[in-house]
Amino acid sequence: MDNNFKMKNGSGPLCCKGCGRQDKQLNTYDWLADIPGNTDEQEMVEVQFKNTRKGFYKNSNKLKLAKGDIVAVEASPGHDIGVVTLTGRLVPLQMRKANLKPDVEIKRIYRKAKPVDLEKYEEAKAKEHDTMIRSRQIALSLNLNMKIGDVEYQGDGNKAIFYYIADERVDFRQLIKVLAEAFRVRIEMKQIGARQEAGRIGGIGPCGRELCCATWMTNFVSVSTSAARYQDISLNPQKLAGQCAKLKCCLNYEVDVYVESQKRLPSKEIALETTEGTYYFFKADILKGLITYSTDKSFMANAVTITARNAFEVINMNKRGEKPENLIDVNTRSDKPIDLVEQESLTRFDKRKSNNNRKKKKKTDSRPKENTPAPEKAPNKENVSKNKEEKGRNKGHNRKPNGPREKRNETAPTGNQSKNNTNEKAQTNP
Repeated sequence: MDNNFKMKNGSGPLCCKGCGRQDKQLNTYDWLADIPGNTDEQEMVEVQFKNTRKGFYKNSNKLKLAKGDIVAVEASPGHDIGVVTLTGRLVPLQMRKANLKPDVEIKRIYRKAKPVDLEKYEEAKAKEHDTMIRSRQIALSLNLNMKIGDVEYQGDGNKAIFYYIADERVDFRQLIKVLAEAFRVRIEMKQIGARQEAGRIGGIGPCGRELCCATWMTNFVSVSTSAARYQDISLNPQKLAGQCAKLKCCLNYEVDVYVESQKRLPSKEIALETTEGTYYFFKADILKGLITYSTDKSFMANAVTITARNAFEVINMNKRGEKPENLIDVNTRSDKPIDLVEQESLTRFDKRKSNNNRKKKKKTDSRPKENTPAPEKAPNKENVSKNKEEKGRNKGHNRKPNGPREKRNETAPTGNQSKNNTNEKAQTNP
């Protein structure tokens, strides 16, 4: 497979040799890997071993090494197996970053690892877990107040490094003798902290992401409770402690920002005098610059939230002997941030359709219906009396009149009625 990738602007190939498979916190990108002759300019090579152990070795045999090659390097005693992680001009910069002294003896690279070397390395690596469990039992039998967290065998299996944790100083001279007799190897003890152990084990933090000490952190800075005080975080040990049972490293990330923002706020001990009463400091939003004052020191009563600028104005007025009528309530101001994503609703078209349907319904309801009677009004005493008078007047009009008027009002007679009428006329007129 060709490892050259064409760039979009067509300026040349982009080499993928700069990326390598390494531990996360030890990852270094070689951005000079695609320059020809870069590896031949420096003899120094960076080699990585198990966990977070790195070393710098001299390529005295002029081997053609690239990132990812497995090499056998000098050790005391024997040799060790590691992976090349960096070559070329960037190696001296990494040595300067690691604060290596010039008097330090630099060991050399023997050769590229052979299949026999890899077999020995895998055999030694397979014994690490059983060795760790057994060494813990030995330390417990000797009544030593320590915890063995990890064991690392050398590539040739002649040496083992025991990483342990202890709160106090431990005399493990007897332990070394017992371990050397039990495992028949040279023993080296290294003390590590709780944070380094958590970085080796790994895990998920309360933020939902992988632990910082297991991904990118290499140097651990001490964390104190003052960092939580500056950020107004409650001093709850269950929430402030991480998986290593120490204070979380992320408490130091934003301390500088909070310290700078807190300088712009008035002192917590200053009370504000108004004509309504005295207001005491209750809480503050340091980043927004908002302060909440209360009329009682122990609990929140008649709370008012104002800006730091308004608080300084009131303090200056009190120094001059003046008292404002009341504190300005910031909650009445509409300074809410605008979310550009929520400006338009996804169902805005459905709302328009519903409005059109409502308008159509209103139009149809406003049209007069033929069959529906008009709603009757509630009868009043005056209307009832007027209706009675009108009915009395209409009685005279509804009476049938005598004479020809009666005929006019009658309808056309049917067949039988007309015959009866002719017979009556014949009897009256002889």
